[in-house]
Amino acid sequence: MAGMAVLTEPGQPEPGQPEQVRPGPALGQPESAAAGPRGNPGPAEPGLVLGRLRHVRVGRYLQTHPKLVDGMLAAGLSLIVFAALLDTLAKASGTRQLTVLGLAALELLLVVWRRQFPMVVLAACLAVAGVQALIGSAVASNFGVLVAFYTAAAQGTRRVRRAATVAMAVATVVGSIAWRTQNHAPVPANLIVLGLVVVTAGVLGRNAGTRRAYLASLTDRADRLERERDQQAQIAAAAERARIAREMHDVVAHNLSVMIALADGAEFALDSSVPQAKQAIMQVSRTGREALAEMRRLLGVLRADGAADGTAPQPRLTDLDALIGQVRQAGLPVLLTVTGKPLDLPAGVQLTIYRLVQEALTNTLKHAGPAATAAVELRYDRRGITVDVRDTGQGANPAGGPAAPGGQGLVGMRERSAVYGGTVQVGPGPDGGWRVSTWIAADGKVPG
Repeated sequence: MAGMAVLTEPGQPEPGQPEQVRPGPALGQPESAAAGPRGNPGPAEPGLVLGRLRHVRVGRYLQTHPKLVDGMLAAGLSLIVFAALLDTLAKASGTRQLTVLGLAALELLLVVWRRQFPMVVLAACLAVAGVQALIGSAVASNFGVLVAFYTAAAQGTRRVRRAATVAMAVATVVGSIAWRTQNHAPVPANLIVLGLVVVTAGVLGRNAGTRRAYLASLTDRADRLERERDQQAQIAAAAERARIAREMHDVVAHNLSVMIALADGAEFALDSSVPQAKQAIMQVSRTGREALAEMRRLLGVLRADGAADGTAPQPRLTDLDALIGQVRQAGLPVLLTVTGKPLDLPAGVQLTIYRLVQEALTNTLKHAGPAATAAVELRYDRRGITVDVRDTGQGANPAGGPAAPGGQGLVGMRERSAVYGGTVQVGPGPDGGWRVSTWIAADGKVPG
């Protein structure tokens, strides 16, 4: 039992086993448990062979050279083995002394390869111990067998552990009988002593293996959570970029269309009605300022300094009157009709409806022609709201019609509506012109 303290985990990762990396503070571990820089992590517990030395440069060097550590372990065990063989060497002749010392050295030398070939080393150590028993060498000197059994129990598979346990059980019985000729104690007493020593080595090894597997599972979990966090961040960033792209398209396309229509009207009115032309130019200025303010609000989310940027609230259904008034000033007659009892819609649903109407009217301005008119109808029912935008234009690509290659309008409308379970329908109206229509649930939830 005196030699069992050296059988504790020396602190090196076994071949084929993951490194012992602390799971990190995210899993409830204290930050002080960290050791070493990234890429050269320390163990989660100090161990008894290297102790706190494992957290300094020398310890990290030894962690990367497991054979050196095992060689040092074998050298330390050699002192104990030599002390156990003193009585045997005193009674032996010169040739027998060399044989006893050679077998003991061979058994300890095998310990150096215990991590790479645990079962092979155990079998070889048991074979050497058997030869030692035949020549009358001290049974108490077989510390290499205990180290090999500890390693097999720590890193072996279930089948390897079972085979090692059976082999050690047989070796314990044989060793108890052979030991009787040396200490003259009853075989049951020898069996109890050797059995306790063997069981202790196996339990320590199994405990080390279980702890190593537990730490490996924590490490894997921490890595997996880190990967999932990075993926979620990338997904969120992509969604935010898409949202900003849609918002920018809606803001820029609508306001520029209004400004172009107003500028064209001012050009025609310059020769006939200077006051009307002046009013149109003033409206162009106001529209430009509104567009610039909205762009600043949208781009404000990209600020890195985190300072307050005075962003305004997102548009709601109450802002539809101002939107339609702006379109009317650009020269497009628009009729707004609301039927049914208004519902208290979520802010996201209101923004979606606002942007859909804005995009549809913008396309009417651009494509419906000079004599076109438009109608916006909001129909409330008990479950949601229907949005219907129609125009009388005869252009090639009126309200919500197929967007030009690379356009964001129709795609943006469909994506916004799909978030709340709606499906945008775009096509020719029953009385000519074009129609954009969708239905969205009042609670903003996708129908199950």
